[in-house]
Amino acid sequence: MLASGRANGNNMARVAPSCGSIVVADWHQCKDSKEYFSKILHKKRRKNFGLLESPVMPPHVAVDTVHYKIFLSGKSGVGKTALAARLAGLTIPNLHYETTGIETTVVYWPVKLRENGRVLFFRLQLWDCGENTLRRFDHLLPACKEQVDAVLFLFSFTDRTSFDDLSNQIAKWTGTSVRHVVKLVIGTKFDLFMHCDVPERDVRDFQETWNLRVLRVGGEVSDGLGDVAPLLNCLAENLWHQDCVTAGSANHQSQQETGTLH
Repeated sequence: MLASGRANGNNMARVAPSCGSIVVADWHQCKDSKEYFSKILHKKRRKNFGLLESPVMPPHVAVDTVHYKIFLSGKSGVGKTALAARLAGLTIPNLHYETTGIETTVVYWPVKLRENGRVLFFRLQLWDCGENTLRRFDHLLPACKEQVDAVLFLFSFTDRTSFDDLSNQIAKWTGTSVRHVVKLVIGTKFDLFMHCDVPERDVRDFQETWNLRVLRVGGEVSDGLGDVAPLLNCLAENLWHQDCVTAGSANHQSQQETGTLH
């Protein structure tokens, strides 16, 4: 899971953090972030990192890298592959195609913790598997679930059936084996107002019913970091918060066991 720099669990409640409460939300716009963000950029565009590649910082700058596995879930055509490309700063395919097998994309994203000013590189390995492929091969979903840290449930604002299918998608990720997995819902093609099939009141009702946050992304893409910063910061906050909660529970259990032995 994490290579280094796991969080400690002091004073962390088991509730989803509010946006900007854990990481500095607009840090990519601050001067002191340039040294870090420059390591994921090349000629003002995002670098493409392979599985064994990582940003290289100067020797005098010590930065921990935390590793996470993220699975993208949703009906065919909602934009899972496009979202992975968007978050990584890669070219988004113009034509839709069904993902065959499992595709992985590596995203590096630096954040600054609000509490102590500590800087971390989040390494997010995004797993994308086509819906039809998951149906055909029973062994793929267990492989995707293995040591997963978060799942992003996608639906399209232009496809009502994908929104109605969210309950089925979420049902695949219930149970003790995925108890501590971060869950977020992302609505794609939010900017296609003329073709919207999912009204805001339905989104609000869904959030209240399932207690899951719904984030929104549009179809238009800019080259700037601001295009992906809100989503990546929100994901980073939830992952770090979950680590704090898990670490706190482990410490509490260890203290109880020690007390029992005495």
